[in-house]
Order: sequence, then C-alpha cells, then structure tokens
Amino acid sequence: MKQIKRIMGIDPWKITSNQIEKEDRRLQESLTSIGNGYMGMRGNFSETYSGDSHQGTYIAGVWFPDKTRVGWWKNGYPEYFGKAINALNFASVRVFIDDKEVDLAASHVTDFNLSLDMEKGVLTYTYVAYGVRVTAERFFSIAQQELAVFAFMFESLDGEIHQIRTASIIDANVRNEDSNYDEKFWTVKNLDNTATGSFIVTETIPNPFGVEQFTVAAKQSFTGDFTRVKQETRESSVLDVYEAKLIENAPLTFIKNVLVVTSRDIEPSNLTKVLSNLTLEISKKTYHEFYKEQEIAWKKRWEIADVQIDGSAEAQQGIRFNLFQLFSTYYGEDERLNIGPKGFTGEKYGGATYWDTEAYAVPLYLALSDEKVAKNLLKYRHNQLPQAQHNARQQGLKGALYPMVTFTGVECHNEWEITFEEIHRNGAMAYAIYNYSNYTGDETYLAHEGLEVLIEIARFWADRVHYSKRNDKYMIHGVTGPNEYENNINNNWYTNKLAAWVLTYTAESLAKYPRPDLIEGAEIAHWAEIVDKMYYPEDEELGIFVQHDGYLDKDLTPVAQLDPKNLPLNQNWSWDRVLRSPYIKQADVLQGIYFFGNQFSLAEKQRNFDFYEPLTVHESSLSPSIHAILAAELGMEDKAVEMYERTARLDLDNYNNDTEDGLHITSMTGSWLAIVHGFAQMKTWDGQLSFAPFLPQAWTGYAFHINYRGRLLKISVGQEVKLELLRGQALNLEIYGEKIELKDFYVTKTK
Repeated sequence: MKQIKRIMGIDPWKITSNQIEKEDRRLQESLTSIGNGYMGMRGNFSETYSGDSHQGTYIAGVWFPDKTRVGWWKNGYPEYFGKAINALNFASVRVFIDDKEVDLAASHVTDFNLSLDMEKGVLTYTYVAYGVRVTAERFFSIAQQELAVFAFMFESLDGEIHQIRTASIIDANVRNEDSNYDEKFWTVKNLDNTATGSFIVTETIPNPFGVEQFTVAAKQSFTGDFTRVKQETRESSVLDVYEAKLIENAPLTFIKNVLVVTSRDIEPSNLTKVLSNLTLEISKKTYHEFYKEQEIAWKKRWEIADVQIDGSAEAQQGIRFNLFQLFSTYYGEDERLNIGPKGFTGEKYGGATYWDTEAYAVPLYLALSDEKVAKNLLKYRHNQLPQAQHNARQQGLKGALYPMVTFTGVECHNEWEITFEEIHRNGAMAYAIYNYSNYTGDETYLAHEGLEVLIEIARFWADRVHYSKRNDKYMIHGVTGPNEYENNINNNWYTNKLAAWVLTYTAESLAKYPRPDLIEGAEIAHWAEIVDKMYYPEDEELGIFVQHDGYLDKDLTPVAQLDPKNLPLNQNWSWDRVLRSPYIKQADVLQGIYFFGNQFSLAEKQRNFDFYEPLTVHESSLSPSIHAILAAELGMEDKAVEMYERTARLDLDNYNNDTEDGLHITSMTGSWLAIVHGFAQMKTWDGQLSFAPFLPQAWTGYAFHINYRGRLLKISVGQEVKLELLRGQALNLEIYGEKIELKDFYVTKTK
C-alpha cells in the first residue's frame, strides 16, 4: 500500500521547495542534510528559526556512552547505549536588516526557495525580507574535510539603503533529543576572540565506562564586504558581529568559514594551534576557489557512481539522492569509521554501526569505489575482534559475537530482543568477507585477518546451537530473525541457514589456508556434524522454507486486507499485537534466498516470494530492495518497480512516516542494489560475473558503472544492452547466459 508524503519537488539533480514547511520543518531539515564524511549537519537554517526544529550537527567517530536505563537489570546487559552526540552548533548566523532580526518562522518572508544541488554538494536557500533578498549558500568541503562554508549575499530590492548586521555564533550549549536524562554532553574548555576570528574548545563530560573523552575545537573566520564591529565570549559560545550598508545595485557578500578539528586526530593541547594554522591556509583562497574545489571533487565521485535513468525523473532523483547522502556520510578514507544508519542527519539508532554495513553497503562500495574502501570496512570488524569475543563471553558463549550496535566493538544496544536475540548479524560479518573475496578475487585478507574473524564467529555458532536428541538435529532457539516483529522464536530458518553456512565456509577456507596455530581438526569435524544435522523448518505442502517454528499457526491474513489506517503497524498497534500477528517487518526467509541465491531453484524462489511478500509490511527501510531484486529475477516487473520506488524514495516520500528524525543512510544502498542486482541481474557467483538486464516499461533506459577486478565497466540498458570496458584488461563474463569475452564493447538485444 503506497502511503507517501512528498514535500520536495522533482528534479534529476536537485531537492527543491518553494516554501518553508513549518508543519514539517523537521522532515525538510532531514531531506536537506549535507556532510563530507568527516562531519555534517541537518538542513537547519543559519538564521533564527523560532518554530519547531531539530538542530543537529554531528562529527564522525565522536560519541558518548549514555547509561543504560532499565527497570530490571538482566545479566549480560550492556552498561551503556553508545550514541552519536549533537556537537557544536557552528552554523548560526543571525541576520538583522535595519535592526529587525530575520526569524524565518515568524518574520514576513516571501519568495522563498530551497535547493540542494546533489551534483555539487551545495545547499542554497533564498528569501525576501524587509525589502532585501537574502541568498544563503553552504557546503561541507570534501576537498578539505575540516572546512564548512556558509555564504550570504544581500540585494536591495526596494531602492532603499539598508543597514545589514550579521551575528555569527559558535554555540556549545547543545543537547541530544534522545538522551536518557536530558543531559548535556559537553563542557567548554577554552574559548576566545582573535584577530582572525573566534574559537571554542569543548570536551565530552566524564563517563564511568572507561570510554575516551573527545575534544572538539572549532574556529570561525570571515571574508566579504562587511566590517567587524564587535566580538564577544559568553559562557558557552563565541560571537562575531559584522555590519555593512546595502544600496541598490550593489550586492553585499558575507562568508563565514568554519574549521573543526578533534582529538581523534590531534592531541587536545595542539587543537588551537592547528586551527590557527588552518585558518592561515584557508585565508589564501577565495570563496569561489573553495566552491570550485567542491564542484570538481563531487564530479570525480559522480563519474563512477552516477546511475542515469531515462524516462522517470522521480526514479532518477531517488537514486541520486541516496548515492549523494551515502557518499556524504562515508567514502572509506578512515578505517576507524563505519556507516551509521542515520549518518549526520539525526540521532536515532545512536549513529552507530549495525549489520546493515556488511549486508547492504559492502556490495555497493565494492562496485563504486576503490577495493581498499571495502577492505577498510572489513578491517573495522577485525580491529574489534577482541571486543566481539568479550560480547560472547558476556552471554556465556565461546567465540565472537559481533554487536548489534557499536562504536568500539563492545555491544551498546539496550533492547533485550535485539541485543541478545538478533544474533544473525554475526553471520553477516562472515558474509562480507566472502563477498569481498569472491568479488575482488583477492583472498589475501581471507587467508590472514579474515580467517581469524571467521574462526571465532564459527566457534560462536557451534556453541550457540543445541542438539535435540528427539529429532537428531541441531537447533537454535530463542532468537529474533531479520523480522523484528517476531521475538524469542525458535529455529528461524534464516539464522539456522546462515549459521550452517558460516561453519561450512570457514571450514572450506581453512582447507585452502590451514591455520594450525588457531584451530585443530577435531573442532572442524564437529562443525561438519552440526552442518549435516542442522534443522531447517520447511513445509512440503506449501513448498516453502518456514520462517520459524509455529509461524504457519498464525492467522495468515495478507497485508492487502488490512485497513490502511493500521499502517505503519509500529505506529498504530501495540507491540503485543504486532508480535502475535503474521506480519513481517522486512525480508527474512527472502534475505537468505538473496544471500545464497545460487543454492535455490527459480521455482523455490517463486513459491517463497509468493508466500512471504503479501505478508510483509516493509516497515524496515532495508526490506524493499531485497524484494525488488528477487521480483526482478522472477520476472515480476510491476512488483520489482514498486519495490524500487519504495527503496529509492523511502525518505523523499516519507513512506514509513519516520524521516523527520533523520534519513535511512545504510538502506539507501538498496536503490542501487535494486537496479544493479535487480533490474540488471548482476551476479558474481563463484567469481563469474554475469548480467541479464530488463528495462522497466516506464523507463526508456538506464546506465551505471562498476569497478570489477581491476576493470571499469559501463552497462547501458535500453532496447539494447551495451557493455563497455572503459579500463583494464579483457574480461570473460556472461550476458543472458551467453559466455563472452569483453575487450572493448558488446551489444545485444534486451530480453
């Protein structure tokens, strides 16, 4: 059922609006978020806005352990819930026209226009107030990660002379909206005004968990046509005031450059010195030079990443928006970082790392960036192996249990059914190692760091199963599968399948790359016994894999027969009612069929899809893409396109009524997966690259690039399919089952 809320205009390269959405300002802020991988912010106005708003600025890797708060403590609970914390508000520029302050929620403002240019990574908004047109432009530089630029232009429209005053502020008096006790997480360590601007240094408050304290320092400096008239330090903020006279036909510019540095990279005692040096460096460049650098850097990214769609502006905007936000959040430069589900756009989910990265993001980064980016994502988990072992010990288990939510590798999610039961995420870590090795053909990581991770994950699964004498089977009880609308169930098919696969893959890898220093043959033999006797719930009459024991005993009424007012279920039903229902939050059995698609026949895929999709409410942002991919393989074009539209425009159209608190960053990979793995049917089973594209009837064509084993390919799909080898040696691949050698280009009719 399509329930959407569209507040922004359709444009292939831009996100636009001609009004301030006062009733949906938070949604508008989410949709106009920007970042550069190092830091980012929601689309808050720099000017005063007295209406409802969620001011949010976030810095990669800067977080705080917020104490777990539960009524009844259970053994194994994480002590804290790690969360990305709202950092310094350095975007603030209060604007006064003839001593009247512009309040974009209350002042009489006309001719408003808002535009996020995804091609260049620049957010612009304009308006007219008190006879003056104000144009505000901002970007977070991807050429210099510490730099955020806020530019203003003022034009007199009424022929009058106007006095313009700007008050630029860096404010440390910020809070998280989702903290347990409405705490402030920052203390001011130093602040001052200097000849080149003002700076402030803040530190996270002490915590009792041994987690490092972070120090963040920011400095603002200015260029343009204004004269500074005042500087001031306050308890938790710094202020620079500038003034100028505005006359007709003589626009004024005001540029605020903000530099941000942190103790993640620089010793706290050196932060102010580094800020001073960086300020001197940027003073040598003009705003237009910074802008040009931004434009060139984004152009380089788009040259490979862009997916071109002809015939549907909505589809085109959706995929570009998602790719833009993904690359604004993470581009793989820092192996200490990972991809938070909300990125720099909000605080929900704590901003930490989930299994989304391994299951959904790794395939995209393998194809659209250098191999080292995906390898950095693998290294992130290897570096945290000791913490994963700690997580397993907390549950009384052997091996390693990778966390559901983390910044450091230690589990920091405080919902029982998620933290302790949704253990399928442990298999996703192993699948990412397989995916990387199979896609790149490079097994050096697998043979060394990868096997260290795999062995410990396999040990966890071997300890987590139990043997049922009655059935002569190994089983896994008390879990939550990907469908989080089912808690504490037994023998989730996907979890059992994934556990057995991990044991098999690890054993096969050890046969190729023995590690007698880490494991003995008797342990591997026990894994083989578990795999041989693993229990999988199935129903012969229906010909399906059963999601878990007892699932078929539910009232299996399809979603289509529900009253639409009940959707989304998680916002309208009690949790008790949700858990008793048959409704599936996201792909569960179908997730396993996607992961291991070469193990199942088309008939098996069809039966399971036909049974489970009508019961799926897609209230997880991760769900539509898997359904789009499988529907495309099964020739179900309408369903594939429907699911693509949902994953591509999940946030732009606010499908699940939950975008106001931030975008769904990791699931944005789904729109790319739906096109490339779905519509184009790109597969890499056993290292064999293949395609079998179809063209949706509503489109006239689409095209994309992929990096693959040292080559750069372009795939164009219209009435014909054209494969082009743009870089690298000739490549053997398959197109519609036909084996070809791609040397330059190859063209065939679309089927």
